[in-house]
Amino acid sequence: MRVLCSSTLLGEFFVIGFAGLVAMKDPDLSLGAVWGVCGALMALSLLLCGFVTRPLGVQLGWALQGLLVLSGFVVPMMFVLGLCFGALWWASLHYGRKVDEVKARWAAAQEGTATAGPGPDAA
Repeated sequence: MRVLCSSTLLGEFFVIGFAGLVAMKDPDLSLGAVWGVCGALMALSLLLCGFVTRPLGVQLGWALQGLLVLSGFVVPMMFVLGLCFGALWWASLHYGRKVDEVKARWAAAQEGTATAGPGPDAA
């Protein structure tokens, strides 16, 4: 799960930065406000890469997805990108957990095989 979620968050890092570049062109927004918000969201996306295996990290990831969708009020294309990344976040969690379960079962099976020792035909 960690790899898939971290990949999604890293992609969001870049999208947030590009959205900041687009938002800079709005004459109603100050550069400090744009980069203060974008910088905070970019930092959050990177910090979450280390916390995705914890329940709070997953919840903060969902909050970040919501903020991305809401950023569409400033940069309209972010409505679409926010929804796309929300879907990627869900898929990363859903399929990442399935992959982790399969890995754990495989590791348990390998450990069981290694500790069983040689069979009766070995000699």
